[in-house]
Amino acid sequence: MALYEHVFLARQDLAQAQVDALAETATKIIEEGKGKVVKTETWGLRSLAYRIAKNRKAHYVMLEIDAPTGVVAELERQLGINEDIIRFMTVRIDELENGPSAMMRRGERDRARGDRGDRPDRGDRGDRPRRDDRDEMAA
Repeated sequence: MALYEHVFLARQDLAQAQVDALAETATKIIEEGKGKVVKTETWGLRSLAYRIAKNRKAHYVMLEIDAPTGVVAELERQLGINEDIIRFMTVRIDELENGPSAMMRRGERDRARGDRGDRPDRGDRGDRPRRDDRDEMAA
């Protein structure tokens, strides 16, 4: 069987429970076709780069799949029919990624950095010269 990463985007007005139900439906389709879902990650509600079907945001879900090709074709057919799915993409991979995906690691890194990003603190810059001293320096 082949390994795949499958990502789908669900409409922004869905509740998280409905998004989880969509992931369960996809899992059921895969398991009925004698495949298995190795890992499921919900990346949450994220902004889109451009509007898709009047949506500015979407719920992102990624599935790592170990299944035959026919199962993936059936999954994509079913998702194409579903009105709650905005976009989906399936990519065949050579091996499964251990640990969290790059998107999940990115979220952890952003939380660890805090509000200032990766910029260091500027520290004390010393006393500023008085206004009349600066005028003398310019002259």
